[in-house]
Amino acid sequence: MRIGFIGLGNVGGKLASNLFKNNFDLTVFDKDNEVINQFKNKCTKVASSIEQLVSNNDILITCLPSPEACNEVIKSSKGIAAYIKENQIWMEMSTTDEDQLKKHALLIESKKAIALEAPVSGGCHRAATGNISIFVGGKREGFEKALPVLSCLGRRILHVGDFGSASILKVITNYLATVHLVSLGEAWTIAKKSGLDLNKAFKGIAASSGNSFVHETESQVILNGSYNINFTMDLVEKDVGLFESLAEKLDIDLEISPLVLSIIKDAKEKYGSRAWSSMVVKRLEDKYETDFRAPGFPKELVDDEEKVKGYEI
Repeated sequence: MRIGFIGLGNVGGKLASNLFKNNFDLTVFDKDNEVINQFKNKCTKVASSIEQLVSNNDILITCLPSPEACNEVIKSSKGIAAYIKENQIWMEMSTTDEDQLKKHALLIESKKAIALEAPVSGGCHRAATGNISIFVGGKREGFEKALPVLSCLGRRILHVGDFGSASILKVITNYLATVHLVSLGEAWTIAKKSGLDLNKAFKGIAASSGNSFVHETESQVILNGSYNINFTMDLVEKDVGLFESLAEKLDIDLEISPLVLSIIKDAKEKYGSRAWSSMVVKRLEDKYETDFRAPGFPKELVDDEEKVKGYEI
């Protein structure tokens, strides 16, 4: 099965590398020449254009940073929809706008090709090992055709339902993760100002009803001081914005989300759009002239779970 992969950023690059490691016939494409050269050095095939990539592959995977980038890669005059043919599979792994996704799917399906969405969840460290979770939306027939590829890219794979459903679920999970992250900033401020041993506080939270995936992962790089979660302020702002857009479309008056978004926007203004998203807690470190440092925590997260073949949940 020949795979063409577009978008080699923090997540996409790791997903594409997993396909290469699993001996898939892989061709990649990205605007960033530095990233492309890294893949060339691995002896990965590189396409000179989207047309060339589409023409020579069975499955086309996109993993892009924004709805605008997704729109350009799919709908432009030299985008995927201009060249895709019957029975090819397009699989969108970006976290993007549901309405836009559905329009792209209709366009792809009008060419008698197969459209799937497959956003991932679980962090870059799990994308690197192939242990990330994947939500899939689209027709069951297409899902089953793509499952051999998905089972190498991720561990827990959920067919959510019709096209668009996976992206809604992904936006919900990203929103929840952001709420947990913002609340951790307040929790660590109280812990530090109360004089708690932060190593013991980390263990206590992890063993309690207050635990979360975000605490188990992002608290580690916060306590280290690197904040390096491989996810940036602009992306977390995008995700919470997508959640608010869903609520607006459904005429739901949210209470927590607007406050969380304002906190993220403030952190982005203070530290920059490409600062690590976990630096949102630094607002409180700066405000109260303290830090949340503790010994023994890593600069970057490493997934130490054994890789097993992915399976449907």
